[in-house]
Amino acid sequence: MGKCPRISVRNRQRKVPLNVAELQEFAAKALQNCLQLQKEKQTDLRKLGEISVWLISDRRMSKLHRQFLRQRGPTDVLTFQHGEIFISVETARRHARVFANSLMRELQLYIVHGLLHLHGFDDRMPADARRMKRMQERILSRALSR
Repeated sequence: MGKCPRISVRNRQRKVPLNVAELQEFAAKALQNCLQLQKEKQTDLRKLGEISVWLISDRRMSKLHRQFLRQRGPTDVLTFQHGEIFISVETARRHARVFANSLMRELQLYIVHGLLHLHGFDDRMPADARRMKRMQERILSRALSR
């Protein structure tokens, strides 16, 4: 078994107060759980030495979204294969309200989503998206149980 990459959660937005330490602890557990999946596959998640989760504003997310995906407006999470996961906290807060989740739960979901992308999961086709959603739920519940 290769060495586990380090994961860091960094808050780069000031609009929404967050418990970054709690997210950091969750991210480390979620990473361990993700690495239990697809053991035979050499994915980016296995090759990376470091993963950075950046908590950013809608404004910054809109710029990244336009620059890399040629799409307007913010999105919830963008994952880059060199190990960066960008999460818009304001978008997460809006989605949390819509889905009656806590903001913390929504952010945890996005962290898992980003990790699964780095681990070779895809959500472009409906069947793949369903599989990815099942994995997200499994990882979330495992990482949240003590």
